[in-house]
Amino acid sequence: MRYATRAPLAVRTADTRQRLVALVIGVVAASAGGLVLASAEGMLTDLPGLLLLVPGAIALRGNVFGAVGSRLGTAVHTGTFRLSARADGVVGQNMLGAAALSLVLSAALGVLARGTAVVFGIAPTMTLADFVVVSTLGGLLASVAVGVVTVGLAAGSVRFGWDLDNVMAPLVSTLGDLATVPALVVAAMLADRAGLTDAVGLGVLAAALAVLVVAWRTPLDEVRRIVRQSVPVLAVAGVLDLVAGVTVEKRLDDLLAAEALLVLLPAFLGTAGALGGILSSRLSTHFHLGLDDAKPLPSRSSLREARSIGLIAVPVFALCAALAQGASVVTGQTTPGLGNLLLVVLMAGAVATVLVVLVAYYTTMAAFRFGLDPDTYGIPMVLSVLDLIGAFTLVLAMLAVGVA
Repeated sequence: MRYATRAPLAVRTADTRQRLVALVIGVVAASAGGLVLASAEGMLTDLPGLLLLVPGAIALRGNVFGAVGSRLGTAVHTGTFRLSARADGVVGQNMLGAAALSLVLSAALGVLARGTAVVFGIAPTMTLADFVVVSTLGGLLASVAVGVVTVGLAAGSVRFGWDLDNVMAPLVSTLGDLATVPALVVAAMLADRAGLTDAVGLGVLAAALAVLVVAWRTPLDEVRRIVRQSVPVLAVAGVLDLVAGVTVEKRLDDLLAAEALLVLLPAFLGTAGALGGILSSRLSTHFHLGLDDAKPLPSRSSLREARSIGLIAVPVFALCAALAQGASVVTGQTTPGLGNLLLVVLMAGAVATVLVVLVAYYTTMAAFRFGLDPDTYGIPMVLSVLDLIGAFTLVLAMLAVGVA
């Protein structure tokens, strides 16, 4: 059965409403994840380097499943989407590719995190086995939840007429916060256990290597294409996210002194990434359908899309601050006050929003012009670059306001 497509010719009221609802749900979920992070203060101190993993682990869920959602959204718009559980179908092959990438890249992220800690002089820190076990097991636990949400949203887009370009990026990237942070905390219970951690870490690395070889050579064309195209770009994205992690790890003392900032962190980074993901997904669909030209100077249609992103950014970023303050007061976390949180978020959010538009447009445009799939290449690079930008702008705003 084929499903009709809606030509995305303009930013309609329905689009704005869908985006706003999805972003609000995402911010609430991400704030809950941030509350878990703030409550894990003792674990962050006992396992130095754990905070370094957080942006990368969160972003990996959004990178992998955000790209899945963008590809499914394009399939819906082009009329090639079929809702089926068959392994060789559009949904089946995308989910198999996502599962393989989640295991392989989570293990690789653990190795890269240890290397990044050494390069940037973060010491003391967890062992290599600790990083691999926490990153991989936590990543797999979170991927199950995010994968279910992704398939559910794809089914909902067919059943209820949602535009996946509007809802997938904000919900997947920020609901990933809710799943990833608690999953990392649970997985961290297996860290620092000497022989057991070493054995599990070695087994995880062996399994990741085996899955990579199988997925790289699988006869399923779409799975093979997704894995081969995604591994290089996701590896680069992981490095960018780890640099973002270094930025927040080095401010750990300031974040623990004002725990509301820890509550805020996932929601702020998730919102910046979600805004970029919406714009990138929308542009990708336009380029695929020939409704817009991928040129260095944005068309009126692209500028209209960018303007719509800017208009909803302000209230959503303000909501991040309000929820972080409210959750911190209710749970007894330390806070610099609502006024200071709002100043930090709006200052950082204003800079981040401008960069969101630039990064999303030029990354997606470049991928399309070079004959690459912007759904596969655009989303991961957009989300990871924005994580790095978001971390820097948030820290700079903290310093400017005087809460760090």
